[in-house]
Amino acid sequence: MAVQTIYFVFGNKRTLLKDVVDTSIAGDTEPVATMDREWFRAACAAPTAAEQLRAHVRGTCEVLGRVAPIMPLIAAAAATDPEIAAQWPGGQDPRHTVQHAAARSLTGKPGARPEVTAVKAADLLFGLLSPELYLIFVRDRGWSPETWEDWAYTTLHTRLCTDPAPEVTRD
Repeated sequence: MAVQTIYFVFGNKRTLLKDVVDTSIAGDTEPVATMDREWFRAACAAPTAAEQLRAHVRGTCEVLGRVAPIMPLIAAAAATDPEIAAQWPGGQDPRHTVQHAAARSLTGKPGARPEVTAVKAADLLFGLLSPELYLIFVRDRGWSPETWEDWAYTTLHTRLCTDPAPEVTRD
């Protein structure tokens, strides 16, 4: 494809990169926020903390499989181009907003550890379900996405749920 065609469609690199990121996060071109996506809403509607956590980790793993590989590109572009950096200003990370919404839902359900606040649960979800940690295990250490998903679920389940973590059956 000719460079002129790309600029005709997107106008500039900033718009192209933003579209790539948005499409990678969503998995499609529909302008629907993560918290309005069916997978997120279904996870939050699960009746127990463990069921919500399993669905949330699964959905997040699918998102990370698409977006985590381009995160280093975004960081490099933002470091060298002020217009690109301006698209992702400092302050509250949108990922934390999503994880906090999930945590608020999870901590009010049967099977949630009563001593874990929504703030603490959001921090755990934000840290363990991060693109950086996903890349360390999947890209750098060679784990399959399924193995990472099982590990993330089991690790979070231990900290957020009262019932024993289920056995992981895949490796």
